[in-house]
Order: sequence, then structure tokens, then C-alpha cells
Amino acid sequence: MPTVRIPTPLRKLTDGNAELTVDGSDLRTVVKNLDAAHPGFAERVLDDSGELRRFVNVFVRDEDVRFQQGLDTELSDTDVVSIVPAVAGGAE
Repeated sequence: MPTVRIPTPLRKLTDGNAELTVDGSDLRTVVKNLDAAHPGFAERVLDDSGELRRFVNVFVRDEDVRFQQGLDTELSDTDVVSIVPAVAGGAE
């Protein structure tokens, strides 16, 4: 099963876990299974149309899934999925 790295802001949904192994052969299924086990997870990473929110970056094999197949990116049991919320800020 792929390993999912959970960012700090979402760990309250995963009982504090920083990493979880989640069943799924593609990213969409992994997010669905994460949400089933930890309700509210999907609404934090997916928008109303069921796609990744603009401010949530997801990496598989160290590559942004937006440059792969998005939520349809296939996963192997040895893959690590990193969810990285975008950080915004700026100078005056």
C-alpha cells in the first residue's frame, strides 16, 4: 500500500499521524479511502468539483501530480504520496 505523508495542518484529522499507509492503486482512490477512515480529509484537499484544490500540492515519486495524471496518477505499493499545502506570504 502507498504511504501518504500528512502535513501538520491535516494531522488533527488523522489522530496526529504524520504518515499513513492507504490502500489504492491511484491517487483518487487513496484520497477516497483516507476520507473514509478520517472523515473530512477529502474536503480539505478537494474542491467542490472533486479536483485538487489550487493551494494543495501533491507529489508522487517527487513529481507534482498536476504534471502526471492528477488524481488518476497510478500508484504502486512502494510509492510515497506527499501532500504539501501551498504557503503564501509576501513583503510589504
